[in-house]
Amino acid sequence: MTLSPPPGSPTAPIALAGGAASAKARFSDGAIDLDQGFLERLRSACPHLDTDPAALGEASRDWWPLGMVWATEGQVGGRAGAVARPADAAEVAAVLALCSQAGVPVTAAGGRSSVVGGTVPVHGGVLLDLCALSGIVEVDATSMVVEVLPGTFGDTFEAELQASHGLTVGHWPQSMSLSTVGGWLACRGAGQLSNRYGKIEDIVVGLELALADGRVVRTGGQARQAVGPDLTQLFVGSEGTLGVITRAWLQAHPAPPHRRQAAYGLPTFTDGLDVMRRITQRGATPAVMRLYDEIESQRNHHTAPGVNVLLVLDEGDGTMIDAGMEVVAEECQGAQRLDVGLVDHWLEKRNDVAALEALISRGFVVDTLEVAGPWAALPAIWEATTTAVGAVEGTLAVSAHQSHSYQTGGCLYFTFAGKVEADRRDGYYTAVWDAGTRAVLAAGGALSHHHGVGLNRARFVAGALGPAFDLLVELKAALDPAGVLNPGKLGLPSPFGTVPWP
Repeated sequence: MTLSPPPGSPTAPIALAGGAASAKARFSDGAIDLDQGFLERLRSACPHLDTDPAALGEASRDWWPLGMVWATEGQVGGRAGAVARPADAAEVAAVLALCSQAGVPVTAAGGRSSVVGGTVPVHGGVLLDLCALSGIVEVDATSMVVEVLPGTFGDTFEAELQASHGLTVGHWPQSMSLSTVGGWLACRGAGQLSNRYGKIEDIVVGLELALADGRVVRTGGQARQAVGPDLTQLFVGSEGTLGVITRAWLQAHPAPPHRRQAAYGLPTFTDGLDVMRRITQRGATPAVMRLYDEIESQRNHHTAPGVNVLLVLDEGDGTMIDAGMEVVAEECQGAQRLDVGLVDHWLEKRNDVAALEALISRGFVVDTLEVAGPWAALPAIWEATTTAVGAVEGTLAVSAHQSHSYQTGGCLYFTFAGKVEADRRDGYYTAVWDAGTRAVLAAGGALSHHHGVGLNRARFVAGALGPAFDLLVELKAALDPAGVLNPGKLGLPSPFGTVPWP
C-alpha cells in the first residue's frame, strides 16, 4: 500500500518577534556547535539537511506557553544547529548513530505540539524532524490493526482511516491537527474520547524504533503476548530519551455508526466527581464525560452560579451506547438537566487553540496543568491545587475540569492566567508550577496525565518517582550511553550540563 496521506508540517504557535532567522536562544550556555566536518557527515547520512537560519529558529520551538512568551521577545528556548529530515527509518538510525559517535545532542520532533517544552533542543545540536515519515502503511481490517508512520498528523490520519477503511483509532487530542502519531506515543498522550478507546498506551500494539547506536528494533505486535516484559511500554512516554519511534501498530475500531449525548448540572464539583466515579465503576464507558467546575461552567457554558456542568457523549454500537447512557441517566437522577446543545458547542470548539496566542500576545501568562489521581484523592487535589495557584501573586484566575475517567481514578485539568510586569513573567510562571505541582503531589496525585514531562516538569520527576527514578537513569545509560537523545528532558542527567530550566 502506498504511503498516504502526504507529509504535513508543523503549525507555528505564535509569531517570533523580529523573525525566526534572528531568534536568539534563551539557553545558550553549553550549546553544542556543529563544525563543517560533522555537517558533511550528517548530510551523507541524511541528505535532507537544513541549516537555513529561519528554518533553525522555527524548528527550535514548540507550543510550550512559556516559549510563546519568549517568542514575543524574539527568543526560542534553545537553537538547533541543523534540522535533519530523514526519509525512512534507516536514515533516522544513521543520524542517531552519527550523533552518538560525535557526542552531539539530537532532539526528535514531529508536529512540535508539546506544551511542556518536549521538543526544545536545549543544548543545540540536531533537530530530527520526522514529518517526512508519514502515512498509513497497511491496514489489517480483520484484526483491526493499523500500521502507521510517526510523522503522520492526527487529522489527516483519522480522515484517511475513516474514509478509506471505515475505521477509527479513537485518539482525538485537542492538538489533533497540530500533533503526530509519534508525538502521541512519545508523551503517552490521551485523546478526548479516551473513556471509550483508551489512552495511547492502551491503543498501541507494537513499535519500531531506532536506538542511539543505530540499531532498528521492533517490539510487541501480537495480541496480549507473554514474552517477557512489555518492551513497547518502555518506550511509550519516554519522550525520545531512550529511542526514536519510526513506525507504530495501533488498534482500530469500526467507525462509530451511532452517537448520543446529554448534559447535566451538579450543585458542587465534588458531587460531579462522585457521579462520574459511579458511572465508570458500573462499567459504562461513554466516550466523553467532562465535568467543569463552577468557574469554567460560567466561562465556557454561560451557566448560572452554583452549576457544575457535566457533558456526556457516547459513540459506537447503538445497543452498547443505549446501555451506557441508561447508566448515566440513572446515576444523574436528581441532577439538573441542561440543554444538550452544550455538547454540540463543545464539539464545535474543542480543538480551538486560538485563545492562547491572543492572551499571550496581550501580555498575559496562561497555561494548563493536567494531572491524574485516584478517585479518593481527586476532590482534595482539586481544592488544594486551585487554592495554591490562586495564592500566587499575579494570578487572575484558576479553574479546573475533569476530562478522563477510569475505574480507579481520573484526570484533573487546571487552567490558570496571570498578569505581571514583563520582567517578572518567568518568575511568576515558575512560582505557579512549583505551587501547583507541590499541591498535587502532596494530595496524592500524579505529575502528569497526558502532556508528559518535557523540560517544564523535569525538575519534579525524581521526587515524583522516588527510588524508582534511579532505574530510569540506569535504563537511559544502557540505551543511550553517550546521553545524546533529547538531553535535558525527564529530569535525566545530561553530559551537556545542567537542565537549563528553571
